[in-house]
Amino acid sequence: MIELGHTTDQRPPFKYSAFVRVGFSDTDAQGVVYYGRYMPYFDLARTEFHRHLGRVHLGDVDFAMRATTVDYVAGARFDDLLEVFVRIERIGTTSITYDHAVYRTDDDTLMATAKATLVCIALDERRAVPVPDSFREQITAFQAD
Repeated sequence: MIELGHTTDQRPPFKYSAFVRVGFSDTDAQGVVYYGRYMPYFDLARTEFHRHLGRVHLGDVDFAMRATTVDYVAGARFDDLLEVFVRIERIGTTSITYDHAVYRTDDDTLMATAKATLVCIALDERRAVPVPDSFREQITAFQAD
């Protein structure tokens, strides 16, 4: 299995990150990454985080986006190599809140931070259900200090 992310101790409390290279189509007329293009970067890091844990497919449940907040700090440009750090900040009864931080690797500049709350849903009924205990335990074990 090819994993696009990796474990890291570079930026505690983050223990996982994924690399992404800015493509030309990610940039706007000003030559910087269009703000909406950060969402796929965050999604890539979250997906690879789940892949690392062996949990890309959760059977009868999955996670649906509920809310995202992003703070844009600096403008990334075409061909910049970015490292997107991700961790689970909170696990509620039916939701998980992820924390993200994106840095340009060339000069270690913080580009953006984000929080994303996803709700665990039953795929057949599309309704909120409790986060599986096995997933909760796996996250807790991985992120433990």
